[in-house]
Amino acid sequence: MDERARPVPADLCARPASEMASLVRQRLVSPVVLISAHLERIAAIDPVIGAFQVVRADQAVAEAAALAERADLAELPLAGVPVAIKDNVDVAGEPTRMGSAATPPEPAEADDELVARLRAAGCVVVGKTQLPELAIWPFTEPAAAPATRNPWHRGRTPGGSTGGGAAAVAAGLAALALGSDGGGSIRIPAACCGLFGLKPAPGLVPLAGGLAEHWLGLTAFGPLARTVADAALMLDVLAGTTSYRDPRPPTRPLRIAFSTRHPLIGAKAGQAARTALDEAVGLLRDAGHDLVPQSPPYPATLGLRFSSRWLAGIAQDATGLDRSALEPRTRKMAALGARLSSRARPVAADPFGRQAAGWFAGFDVLLTPTLTRAAPPIGTWDGKGWASTMFSAANWPYTPPWNMAGLPAASVPFDQDEDGLPIGLQIVGPAGAEATLLSLARQIEELHPWPGLARAPASA
Repeated sequence: MDERARPVPADLCARPASEMASLVRQRLVSPVVLISAHLERIAAIDPVIGAFQVVRADQAVAEAAALAERADLAELPLAGVPVAIKDNVDVAGEPTRMGSAATPPEPAEADDELVARLRAAGCVVVGKTQLPELAIWPFTEPAAAPATRNPWHRGRTPGGSTGGGAAAVAAGLAALALGSDGGGSIRIPAACCGLFGLKPAPGLVPLAGGLAEHWLGLTAFGPLARTVADAALMLDVLAGTTSYRDPRPPTRPLRIAFSTRHPLIGAKAGQAARTALDEAVGLLRDAGHDLVPQSPPYPATLGLRFSSRWLAGIAQDATGLDRSALEPRTRKMAALGARLSSRARPVAADPFGRQAAGWFAGFDVLLTPTLTRAAPPIGTWDGKGWASTMFSAANWPYTPPWNMAGLPAASVPFDQDEDGLPIGLQIVGPAGAEATLLSLARQIEELHPWPGLARAPASA
């Protein structure tokens, strides 16, 4: 009997990755059935939201069939789980286009180490997901492809730069997504799409391409998932550890600072973000934690210090590409970044890291909004120059300081705004606090559950 002809549980694509893997390990569901169910959903929904740059339909089914024959299937932590890979990470046999027409179309010869680790854990790569050109922007509207749309409302952005990955997971097209975060590119789309997303501190998860650093130390790779436990398990796989899976709520009261102060002067959180933060403060205080109104020591020049490294990093990524094929904004930013590169120093040399570490000596966690408002409309930054786009977009996220400081940070779903769009809250910790963040996020998830799947995938 054809594996794909077997009955498929109606909610299979909505289940957590950990449940999918358990069903496969027990041979209650074949990997082929699980992957075929997701491919059918991709065929129905992705033409509307555009999460994927490429879908590996035939390859994924073949890989699922091979997985089903593995003698160690019962031991694989992510057995049969469909994963979406951001298209700035190599997958063997597929080009790595980085959201750009300027990148070479030749397929990668081998999987990146991160992909290899996911496959070794039992994952099946269903496709590579869209991103803005060179992962630059917090929205996913590359000139080389149609804009990726938010599954909660197709007129809104899913965020960026891991916008395709977030859209895929929120729409039930994949159970997990691999993302990168150089200024919020995991946390921003997680907030826009109602997901949990974690940026680990540098060094915990290897950088794609075997790099020692990316964007002068700003970038980290990490998971996006519908549940905290799924993200924790994926983090273990990516990091090559076994210490993060199965997170439990904190066993002691945490001292949690909370703040709506934006890192940039003049930017302010909207009402929905402030209301969500207030509700979360009350929730965590009732759970026994010590909540303290206290803002981090954001320097007035922090935005400029971030931007110089961001631009220099863009110039690094543009090296060797066909400049004439780059988007006009990107071309100008790469040229400016090249001029800044000689003066740009690694983020580890910036004093904000030391200042943040000192400030965290008094706190276990910082709680802020992830964004000032929910996902803006598609096309908000169409036709704007790079400078106006940069200054406008910078007033939206609370995320970049923690790339500058090299500290772990995550976005946790919490409520919706008046239009029904997800609102996320950011939790940040000192160095080595990934387990604490996962523990607190798990408690929030228990006390204030979120939908996981977008309530109306691909609807306007």
